[in-house]
Amino acid sequence: MIKFTNANIYRNSAANEILVKDGVIQQIGKDLPAAEEEIDLKGRLVVPPYVDAHLHLDYVYTAGNAGATNDTGTLFEGIARWHDVKKTQSFEDAKERALKGIQEEVSKGVQFIRTHIDVCDPNLTGLKAMLELREELKNNVTIQIVAFPQEGMYAYKGGAEMVEEALKMGADCVGSIPHFEWAREIGEKSIHKTVELAMKYDKLIDVHCDETDDVMSRFVELLNALVMIEGIGSRTAASHTCSFGSADNAYAFRMMGLFEKSGMNFIALPTENAYLQGRQDTYPKRRGLTRVKEFWENNINVCFGQDSINDPWYPAGNGNLMNILDNGIHLAQTMSMPQLDSCLDLITFNGAKTLNIEDQYGLDVGKPANFLVLDADSPFEAVRQRADVLASIRNGKYLFKKPEPSYDIELDIFRKTK
Repeated sequence: MIKFTNANIYRNSAANEILVKDGVIQQIGKDLPAAEEEIDLKGRLVVPPYVDAHLHLDYVYTAGNAGATNDTGTLFEGIARWHDVKKTQSFEDAKERALKGIQEEVSKGVQFIRTHIDVCDPNLTGLKAMLELREELKNNVTIQIVAFPQEGMYAYKGGAEMVEEALKMGADCVGSIPHFEWAREIGEKSIHKTVELAMKYDKLIDVHCDETDDVMSRFVELLNALVMIEGIGSRTAASHTCSFGSADNAYAFRMMGLFEKSGMNFIALPTENAYLQGRQDTYPKRRGLTRVKEFWENNINVCFGQDSINDPWYPAGNGNLMNILDNGIHLAQTMSMPQLDSCLDLITFNGAKTLNIEDQYGLDVGKPANFLVLDADSPFEAVRQRADVLASIRNGKYLFKKPEPSYDIELDIFRKTK
């Protein structure tokens, strides 16, 4: 039995102690029974683990590969560069790079990852590597795999069949990219196929949807309609939806009523889409973000993700979701005091809801003892200071623990000089 004391528990001001036994939360409250081991958290903020709801682990660390330079900085050139790069990867290379990306994310507090793996590959190299890693690392990180046809279900010959094969092999979610298909009708066909496969194999859905500045790209409307009809909106995510950030208000607000009705989830990728979108604009220049603020205010579930780490689409990225959150709330203009006190939801609880893992997620009695200790004493300070993760705890055991922050020589601006 372990008792964590003097904790500032996110979204639970009535408690300051957590009692853990056999990796499960037994009690949360104050003045809990004594335990064999007691750990003083010294008033620091405790939050559930970070959830990266959207990441491409098969692409990580390929930005420096020959032919991977994206000179235009656009989504479409990134896809063209990846088409060449993936032909050169081996199983060992794919697994090694993905493992490095996972390690980088987990070292920054992420314990749940949804990764999109390109299945437009006759050998399914990236998928095989990720299926192996998912099993090998399951005690340290929970990984969901999206069967994602990066070059299109139909623009890539046999793409739809490769998606189905990936689902049979064990992928968790059906993916598609309708705005990359060669005509609107074919993009719509890919959305129908996505829902059909999800129903056939009882899988979640996560669509790269309308990742473009083109306001006429409205595949999100069809996706929402189909999952609402089937009653699987809560099992569906629309990633990116950049064009929805450019849509006129009459259309957008009508659709938000339908999104709320369906219960569909949205994933915004603040850093990557700010970098990729608006490339054809002079000024005003769009920043590529969907309507995060409006979703949040209308109780439509929205969360943030990293998307890329050093790949042909985005040269930066390091799995630090506090950095993603910081960029996202600036771009979305969601920084009122109440929003700053609750915006950690965008990289924790909202992501868990998107991944449909709420039964195993959160600081509640009976759930796995998975949580982070941040170098802050409140949600506001955690966000303002972009607080570091001092400890990551999984099933009641430390994944890592950092020493107390300290200085070799402390700053003293009042020191008098002789």
